[in-house]
Amino acid sequence: MQSKAQIDQVLRQKSDAREIPGVVAIAANSKEVIYQGAFGKRDLSKDDAMTPDSVFWIASMTKAITGAAAMQLVEQGKLSLDAPIGKVLPDLAAPQVLEGFDANGEPVLRPASNPITLRHLMTHTAGFCYNMWNGDMVQYLEKTGLPAVTTCKNDALKLPLMTDPGTRWEYGINLDYVGKAVEAVSGKRLDAYLRDHLFTPLGMTDTGFKIGEAQRKRLVAMHGREPDGSLAPIPFELEQDPEFHMGGGGLYGTAGDYIKFTQMILNKGRGNGNQLLKPETVAMMGQNHIGELTMTRMTSAVAFATNDVDLYPDMVKKWGLSFLITTAQTPEGRSPGSLAWAGLANTYFWIDPARDVAGVILMQVLPFADQKCLEAFAGFERGVYAGLDAAGQKAA
Repeated sequence: MQSKAQIDQVLRQKSDAREIPGVVAIAANSKEVIYQGAFGKRDLSKDDAMTPDSVFWIASMTKAITGAAAMQLVEQGKLSLDAPIGKVLPDLAAPQVLEGFDANGEPVLRPASNPITLRHLMTHTAGFCYNMWNGDMVQYLEKTGLPAVTTCKNDALKLPLMTDPGTRWEYGINLDYVGKAVEAVSGKRLDAYLRDHLFTPLGMTDTGFKIGEAQRKRLVAMHGREPDGSLAPIPFELEQDPEFHMGGGGLYGTAGDYIKFTQMILNKGRGNGNQLLKPETVAMMGQNHIGELTMTRMTSAVAFATNDVDLYPDMVKKWGLSFLITTAQTPEGRSPGSLAWAGLANTYFWIDPARDVAGVILMQVLPFADQKCLEAFAGFERGVYAGLDAAGQKAA
């Protein structure tokens, strides 16, 4: 791939200049890997070079995997996209909406006007939020003393809705409940279900909620972006003996593993010789499931965790069954109708069925939507499409 040098140069330059600590990037079509590179350090306080098999917290890239698991169970008739999910998850049978706070700062709640469905949860239209993008939820957690979702404690999910189900797109804890629905109808804990029905069939041997001994030797350190733009390693690790496995953000894994998941989507549900989802299910997952609603700007309410998130600000963005859907070509070359999402520590992926290409780029930097990380992602993606275009011209 003649653009390999172009991608290498962008990622090496960013790492050498310490604009990012280190990075692993991989791109593939439905048949084979077409680019792979690793640059920089796993930990800026140590000498270990980044390697292609380095292990990252992939955070919300977990969501698409949990969504795929749920869709397997929809195929089997064990879950329904549109039945009230309260039948499966009693905790969601009578949701409450946070109206605001009274004069004493006490939360004011009312019953939701309609039930929550699995489709709502998978498209972030159930009404749930994350406190890091919602100041009212920051206040609610302070008032109630409920733990943050990253503690993986069950109480962390006992949150009110911010809006009635189906009335607005807002990013939140929805896929954690999807994970609980998978557990409820499969009779397995989420780690075991994903291992048996996705990771093992796809050959994703380095992905899981618990960091194994072999993975720990290759684990990438988390880095924080200081106000002056410099980077420093910070302590960070998800609970290794959690009350619940966080279907919305609990996985650790490698770029090489995740690209196998994206290739399964490109291959209409088939990967590593196994049919994991029906082609029509995969097609449905990539369609707009939020109707007239749109994905909106996410404004930071917790500065250390995230910047404001406004991807492709001029583009209407839709949501499929656990994927962001771009509706126009991006500046980097991604086709309309492509699927994508990301993880809090600046991990990103996209799947472009029209061009038969997918890419994964992993870094470990907080806060999310870091400018230098986004520049690395854009440079990588541009290089991948430049390579496809050059190959297409040769073929023509």
